[in-house]
Amino acid sequence: MNPFKYHRVENLQRAKDQQNLDENAKYLSGGMTLLPAMKHGLIQPSQLIDISTIVELGEIQVDALSVTIGAATKHDRVATSSLVQKEISGLAYLASQIGDAQVRVRGTLGGSLANNDPAADYPAATLALKGQIITDRRTIEAEDFFTGFYATALEDGEIIRKVRFIKPVQSAYAKFKQAASGYALAGVFVALYPNQEVRVAVTGVGQGVFRWLAAEKHYSDSSQVIDLHLDNLITDLHATSKYRAHLAKVLFNRAATQIKQYT
Repeated sequence: MNPFKYHRVENLQRAKDQQNLDENAKYLSGGMTLLPAMKHGLIQPSQLIDISTIVELGEIQVDALSVTIGAATKHDRVATSSLVQKEISGLAYLASQIGDAQVRVRGTLGGSLANNDPAADYPAATLALKGQIITDRRTIEAEDFFTGFYATALEDGEIIRKVRFIKPVQSAYAKFKQAASGYALAGVFVALYPNQEVRVAVTGVGQGVFRWLAAEKHYSDSSQVIDLHLDNLITDLHATSKYRAHLAKVLFNRAATQIKQYT
């Protein structure tokens, strides 16, 4: 690991000012992706700007329509928050299934979204829950945020401040873990909104998170055979595309059944 400078800042303005001084600086929050990448020489920032203790980035707020969670909020806090458990139980459960205990007490919501690992959990919840990613510059709808393999709509130096999730009537997440890493070999998040509006998002099976429109259409009869086009899925050392498609169908049925039990 190459030498670098470290700065801890107390507010967003200081973070932006510091980043403007050095285009090779990187923001640090949980560090679950950044630090291993530095260790292996994949990224060599000249300085790290630690934003993990900025108060506004760690807040959880609830209003009549939504739950808003600060970008630096740890996975464990999302999982154990009584507010999140009450308002969006599927999101709290999802957070409890990320990685292992060590990852959950360090990793953050904003870091996961900014990295956009194709097997990460939060992107599925953000897409299914009509998420809005609120940065220091603008508000980005989840539909527009995830742009490709490890790619997002974030611009250089842009900081995620918080994420707004629209409260559903009920939600559920079903996941099949890759044993060694805890990442999703397949994960399906289902959110039910008023007037039987259903949103289904899938992670772990392709180049990135996506909505499963066929599953949304057939939610009322989850026993029906639903097609998941194999040309959109990946095959790697962990699983074939056919196996991932099978997992997605099973997990959708589990999540849909769970929601129906409580509605």
